[in-house]
Parts: sequence; structure tokens; C-alpha cells
Amino acid sequence: MSPRPEEAAMRKEVVDRIETVIKDLWPTADVQIFGSFSTGLYLPTSDIDLVVIGKWDRPPLQQLEQALRKHNVAEPYSIKVLDKATVPIIKLTDQETDVKVDISFNVETGVKAARFIKEYMKKYTALPYLIFVLKQFLLQRDLNEVFTGGISSYSLILMVISFLQLHPRIDARNPNVNLGILLIEFFELYGRNFNYLKTGIRIKNGGAYMAKEDIMKAMTNGYRPSMLCIEDPLLPGNDVGRSSYGAMQVKQVFDYAYIVLGHAVSPLARSYPNKEVDSTLGRIIKITQEVIDYREWIFQKWGCRHLNRAERSAGTCPRFRGEQQQHRDSVSPHSTDSPMSLSSPQQHSSASSASSLSGSDIVWNGPKFPLKGFHNTAMVHSPVLPNRGHMQYNRNTWRRRKRDSLPASVSR
Repeated sequence: MSPRPEEAAMRKEVVDRIETVIKDLWPTADVQIFGSFSTGLYLPTSDIDLVVIGKWDRPPLQQLEQALRKHNVAEPYSIKVLDKATVPIIKLTDQETDVKVDISFNVETGVKAARFIKEYMKKYTALPYLIFVLKQFLLQRDLNEVFTGGISSYSLILMVISFLQLHPRIDARNPNVNLGILLIEFFELYGRNFNYLKTGIRIKNGGAYMAKEDIMKAMTNGYRPSMLCIEDPLLPGNDVGRSSYGAMQVKQVFDYAYIVLGHAVSPLARSYPNKEVDSTLGRIIKITQEVIDYREWIFQKWGCRHLNRAERSAGTCPRFRGEQQQHRDSVSPHSTDSPMSLSSPQQHSSASSASSLSGSDIVWNGPKFPLKGFHNTAMVHSPVLPNRGHMQYNRNTWRRRKRDSLPASVSR
């Protein structure tokens, strides 16, 4: 589920369209990308976050809203102005691509956070792989947003960074670290071992687990530490997890994933294989056919726009060489080159828990192993919430509007 070049090209076009409208209104304004598109940690259905930097006494939300409507950038009824929110924003859905966009004004904390995350991505090569899997895992359970009862992407990333910083046995900076073991141990830590009542997470100065009483001393805004208390590494006194009221639901699904994956890699899994799924990771993650179709549509329309003119004329683009199927096989969600896969139970040596796994128990060490579980798998049910399934990319308007433009193999 990691981003492809054509998906980045499509999103860049969305940003360019919106930036053109903004520059027409305010030529000196600066439009910056932050969030998952900036860091590269976005899923195919993730939003784009933009911030407009300029000189205004108050954010000109209504003025920009009118300009976006005038230029038909967004779906007619998708533009919403949230002027009463803590951070006032404009929300919209791009007319051409159905990509959702959030626009804020003069809020630079998101840009700083993106730079901060990029630094840790350089330090821990395992970080992006874990984030993609965990984001997809939470997305299909409707726990990937604070307003749906989950946690924010920033909170999740800080939890993973803390986990890697403070791992007692593994040097997570090692590029050859076993990603499968890290995934299971992440679920074990935050699903059953972490003390949410008394402990907070600190990232700065190498990372630490802090007593909430000590964290509260630094809070000058009158807040108390939240259930999922994460000290903001960029804004002292701010609790990143403060709005994550559904943190305990996230804890429960993490525990569920730990149990499922623990059983999948146990010796019993060889004797009683689960024939409904093709891989270990497929027991907890499902990619819907609609998302696969959406990515295919993106490839057909933007597959060569990221190439320069010389590369296109030289026949580098697989669309011009008639090699669409080869391209799809090499980068599709069930690619053998995908790093996001756990091997099937038959490939595991004896192990019953993450603490006893050796490097050969779960083979998920980079782009060499098949991603069988990301297509045509049985729905994975959570004990807390029903599987998101059809809600994962619930854009029937896109399907109706774009059906005629989809390739015949997809629009069936």
C-alpha cells in the first residue's frame, strides 16, 4: 500500500489546482504541504493537508471558499468551512480525483511535524513499513481518525517512534531488522502491556516512559494528561493524544491483532492452517476491490505523467509499451516486491509469542516476500468494531461518475 509514482503525480496536480486559485487571490501567499503527503506515509485514500501562509488578521475562509466554488475545483457539495474548530479549516473533495483536501491558514506546526517525522524515517528504516500496515489496520476498523473514535496519524507515528526508541532487545536502527517481529511486539506492547492509566510517552532526548504526574507539571494550560498521553516533542506542554477519546478501543484491536498473529505463527498453525486467507498478514488486514480498482484507474490516467518528455519518447512508460499487466504485477497490492507482508504460517519455525520469535519465524524483512493477504481474502472481524470493509473507500459517487472512464477490465 506504499505510494506509487503515479499516485504522487495525481496528488501533485490536485495541489497545483488549489494553489493556482490561492495565488490568484493572494499572489504573495505561500502554500505548503504537510501531513502524510509531505512525509510519503499516505494510503491511497488519505487526505491532503495544505496550509496557506500569509498576512491576514483573520483566516479568509469564506473568500477562499467562494473562489474554489467559482473555479469548480471541488465537488459542488463537498466544500465545508469549519470556522469554529480549534484550527479553522476548509474541507473539500477534488472534482477530478475525489481526493479529500484540508486547507488551514498560518498554522505552521504541521509543517514542522512533517520535518520531524522525516528525520526519524531516516533514523529508523522500519518506521514507514510499520506505519503503512498500522494505518491500514486502523482504517478498516474506522479507528484512524479522532472524530470516529480512533487516534490521529501523528499519535500513531509517535507511538511507533517511541516503540522503536525503547525496544529492550532489538536495535531498530538496523536496516535488516525483522519487521514481522516488530509488528507483533508493537501490538503486544500497546495491546496488553502498556499502562495507559499511569504512563505517558516522551519522544525527545532519546525517548522515555514518564509518570503522568510528571508530565502534568509541564502542562500550563490547565489540562490533565489524557488516557493516551503523548508529550508533543515540538510543543512543550501539549498532549498529542488529548483528543483521542477512543484510545481504549484502539488498545483492544491491538490486543486482538497480537492474539491473531501470535496464533498464526505458532506451531499449531501448521497443523490447522486457515484456508480462508493466503498469508499471515491477511488475517488482520484486507484491501477492498474498490481500492484496487481506484489505484488501477490512477495508473491508467497518471501512469506516465511523472516521467519527463525524453523518458516518454524513449518508450519508458509501460502504457506505451503495452506492458500494463507487468506494471500492475510489479506494484500492485499483491506484488512479490511489496515490503508489507508476513509469510504464511507454513514458513514459520516454532514460536508461540513475539518474545520467543527468532529472526526466521516471521519473514518480513523488505521487498522480497509476497503480499498474498492483500487481495481476495476473507473479511477480518474485530472484537470491538465490525470490519470497515465497504466503508474503507466509500465513494460510490466516484464509481458512478468515473465508470465510463475506467478501463474495461476494471469497470466490469
